[in-house]
Amino acid sequence: MGETTLFARTGGAPSLAVGMASIFGSAFGEHLLALWYHFAIMFEALFILTTLDAGTRVGRFMLQDLLGNLWQPLGRTSWYPSVLFSSAVVVSAWGYFLYIGVIDPNGGVNILWPLFGISNQILAAIALCVATGILVKSGRLRYAWITALPLAWLVVITSTATWQKLSSDDPRIGFLAAANSLADKLAAGVLPPDKAAVAPQLIFNQQLDAALVLFFAALLWLIVLDMLRICVRHLQGRRVPPLSEAPHYPTRLEEAWQRD
Repeated sequence: MGETTLFARTGGAPSLAVGMASIFGSAFGEHLLALWYHFAIMFEALFILTTLDAGTRVGRFMLQDLLGNLWQPLGRTSWYPSVLFSSAVVVSAWGYFLYIGVIDPNGGVNILWPLFGISNQILAAIALCVATGILVKSGRLRYAWITALPLAWLVVITSTATWQKLSSDDPRIGFLAAANSLADKLAAGVLPPDKAAVAPQLIFNQQLDAALVLFFAALLWLIVLDMLRICVRHLQGRRVPPLSEAPHYPTRLEEAWQRD
């Protein structure tokens, strides 16, 4: 892999990078194995860091926009009390899940990874909802299939996965099934003392995952149905919200570019 050792490297990043490099190496040649390994490491670091940073910023903007309906100053993105308050709320939200993932007796990946996978795909579906709505409202209906087809695929896949995670009787798949199975074993007294001591925490984590997955799915369907409602209203010639909340004002750079 081009490294002197991979022993005691932080987390599972090197393991994932080695796996990705091996796949790419088998497809494009083993002589590029070190290149693929370092590419995978860079991808992991940049993807995780930018996801956390972008998610925090977007969450803060959305929270400020919501709170601005209750008290107008809270919706001003340039007002520092609002910025600090909304940032603290969003950071505390993901920080809580990071904390309970760290103290999870079976390892944080067991609670964090399913949530990350589901929320990541739902976020992509929401972005495609926005893009589809913009295409329809801007008079480009003939191009809407470009975003509508992958949107339909993501909605079907994420909804199916959500249903399986909630309703499956297999404790290895369903959150509630795993929580109920562990609760039954704890009540029957068949768990060893060390596992019985951490069982309540594991049961709570599984139930929390189930509640969050249900919330994510409900939010996705709410956005999809509202997007369809707006598109139908637009096609019927009825009034719909504008594409932008404020008129466009050219910047000095844009004015200079147009002038030159």
